[in-house]
Amino acid sequence: MSGDQLSYALRLGDDALILSHRLAEWSSKAPQLEDDIALTNIALDLLGQARSFLTYAGKLEGENRDEDDFAYLRREDEFRSCLLAEQPNNDDFGLAIARQLLFATYQLALYGALSASSDETFAAIAAKAVKEVSYHREYAATWAIRLGDGTHESGKRMQQSLNDLWRFTGELFEADEVTGRLVSAGIAPDPDLLRSEWDRDIDAVLAEATLERPTSNVLPGTGRSGRHSEHLGYLLAEMQYLHRLHAGATW
Repeated sequence: MSGDQLSYALRLGDDALILSHRLAEWSSKAPQLEDDIALTNIALDLLGQARSFLTYAGKLEGENRDEDDFAYLRREDEFRSCLLAEQPNNDDFGLAIARQLLFATYQLALYGALSASSDETFAAIAAKAVKEVSYHREYAATWAIRLGDGTHESGKRMQQSLNDLWRFTGELFEADEVTGRLVSAGIAPDPDLLRSEWDRDIDAVLAEATLERPTSNVLPGTGRSGRHSEHLGYLLAEMQYLHRLHAGATW
């Protein structure tokens, strides 16, 4: 079972790490100072979650790897993050908000359920993170409503961002042998139950934002098995460059 817990810790840690980096790219580029600070703080929250999950992964693995080893010294195909997290910003604030709404709503349901996990470490990390993610989701929902129910142009662009990202949402709720065993053991929540909660909360925001629920087909997930879009390689090259250049350096 520890192997399944390791796989699960890497999935959760990698999701948070990669999205944290994407949000950090908005530093000094957000449309106003308040949002520059908000997105940076959300990125820092996610980085903290990533550190906790990856540190736990190191303990489960038992090979003396720590959070930095997992973040900076793995190849692209060794990451288990979902495809949604790695999608580029394209300097589009509406796309960043759409991605954050979709992902934070998922995380809120996930951490709420995971806080009751029979794995004490998972439960403790989730109990702390759910408070952070509650704000992340509120922030994204507020902006989604403001943009969706704003001007004709803002509504059109917000709808397009949702349409573009919707195909990546199915992966968040896919079950495999790992999740099946963890659900049976009371360690991980049932993805089907998370999907029901996510659907309800997303639909409520879309209705208030006067946005339509996208009808595009979702793609089968590949990120959990290490098959990513071309975007992750460029992200990792930037994120890992300094650490690899000065391997073993300390302050």
